[in-house]
Amino acid sequence: MNRRTVLFTLTGAGSIAVVSRAGRSASLPPMTVFRNPGCGCCEGWVAAMREAGFTVTVEDVSNLMERRTAFELKPAEASCHFGVADGYVFEGHIPPRTITRFLTERPAGAKGLAVPGMPAGSPGMGPEGSGGPYDVLLLQKDGSSRVYTTHQT
Repeated sequence: MNRRTVLFTLTGAGSIAVVSRAGRSASLPPMTVFRNPGCGCCEGWVAAMREAGFTVTVEDVSNLMERRTAFELKPAEASCHFGVADGYVFEGHIPPRTITRFLTERPAGAKGLAVPGMPAGSPGMGPEGSGGPYDVLLLQKDGSSRVYTTHQT
């Protein structure tokens, strides 16, 4: 393989990666994340969402519980932040691939997903593999919830 072939191959591969990511970003809705000011783990989760292709706007909110009430989120579902995208709410440290799956499936009667608390090993909460399994809850518009998926960290 000559130098020109190698350069052409590398340039082409980089272009494919850029086009692939741009296409993925275009298909994902923008997300607004509400968080307590200065929360570091929220910054980690937002970084994971952006890496997955979401366009994220962050709003620091002094009274997050009041904002949760407006979205009819229960205290038992709470974490340190929540996002809103395409009419759905996403509470806590939900892996980006789970949100992407949810947005593809759009379960009937759903208002969003939640990971209550701050499980070790979830996105933004330390390295993957540093905690135990945790559940992602499917939140229904009628106020009920059930396990949507379980993640192993």
